[in-house]
Parts: sequence; C-alpha cells; structure tokens
Amino acid sequence: MRLRSPFLHGLAPLEVNDLVAAATAKRFRAHSVVTSQEQPADRMFMLTSGRARFFFITEGGHKLLLHWITPGEIFGGIALAAGRGAYFVSTEMLKDGTALAWDYRTIRGYLTRYPRLLDNALTISIGYSAVFLTRHVALSCHDARQRLAQVLITLARAIGQATRDGIELDVTNEELATTSAVTVFTASRLLNEWQRQGALAKSRGKILLRFPERLFPRGTLTPRPQLSISPPVRE
Repeated sequence: MRLRSPFLHGLAPLEVNDLVAAATAKRFRAHSVVTSQEQPADRMFMLTSGRARFFFITEGGHKLLLHWITPGEIFGGIALAAGRGAYFVSTEMLKDGTALAWDYRTIRGYLTRYPRLLDNALTISIGYSAVFLTRHVALSCHDARQRLAQVLITLARAIGQATRDGIELDVTNEELATTSAVTVFTASRLLNEWQRQGALAKSRGKILLRFPERLFPRGTLTPRPQLSISPPVRE
C-alpha cells in the first residue's frame, strides 16, 4: 500500500498488507454521508481517494463544518474504543472517492495484534484536540479577519493543490464562512479585500492563495500554523 497514513506509521510492510487485506474497499459518491452522528460506531474507515469532511448538526438543525479529510486519514475512529459507542460527528464525501472499512470486531482485534496502531490512534486524537483547542481560542480571542485567515491557511496545508502561482483551494465562500464562524457577507468582503491586495485570487468555487502573509495587517501576530507555499505531502 503506497498511501501514506498516520494510522499506519511504524508498521512493517507485511503488517500493513495484513491490515489492508482484512478491510473492505468501498466506493462513495460525492455528497454521500458515510457515517452519521449518534449512529452506532460499527466501522472505522480510512480514506484512500477523494475528499471528505466531518460535520455536526446542532439541535437547531445548523450544520457545523469541522475538519476536511484527505487520503490516508481515518474517520469513524470511535470504533476503536472498547465500548460500542456512537459516532460523535457525521462524515460526508466532498468528491467521489474510495475508503477501506474495518468492522468493529476486526479493527479491535488488530489493536491487540499490532499495539502500534493504538499509539498512532492516540497521536491522531491528540492532534484533533489541538486543532479544536486552537479553534476555541480563535472564537474567544480573534476577530473575523484573523479567524478567516487561519481557516485559509489551515485548508491550504490540508487540501491545497500547488500551482505555479500559489496554492489552489476548492472551497466556497459559504464553507469558509461556516468554518470561520463569520457571516457569508463578512467572508465575501474580506476575500474581496484580500484579492485587491493581491493576497489571493478568486474564481467560482476556488481560491488561489498567493501571498498568505498579506492576510494579516502589519504589526499583528499571524495565527499558527504558519504556511509555506508547498504542496501537501502525498504518495
């Protein structure tokens, strides 16, 4: 398996092959929901192609966008837990793609066979905790400009495609607004301002991030993580 995955980190090639052989390969269409919040967590998935994201539906019916998922990342990870819990969030496909799926009993058995998987899962969980802590701090301490800039930088690192002129993002104003906790009007206004400054270029459903440092006024602190204009690491 040539896909680089943090869940498989440290496993020998034969161990990876053994784990993959125990999975079921599944295809999903864009916009299909693969896991649904509060449903029994009976499977864990690893995305192998396409793109997906986590979302959460509030009691009032509002859809919160949480995290974009790229090939190599797992979702439905609550199925790794000893107790048969429920999915905390839902997962939807943004593009046609494929995933490997392990049922609850199978993936639990592999945690015993290859303890490194549990270490990797814990590392992934810590990473998610850090991301959501950063977002909580941003909501409490950062203004709309800083939050939107942070989302652009984070998405560029996660799902950006390198081009001659910068990093291209396949994302809409509405998605950016929801993820940044700003209105669509505010997101559009800031994006237009940054386009006039040459920081980015907009087209329908896409944004080309050219100079990320221009997203922040001089003399202000740039929120982490820092962005270097280079393509995401994939194999």
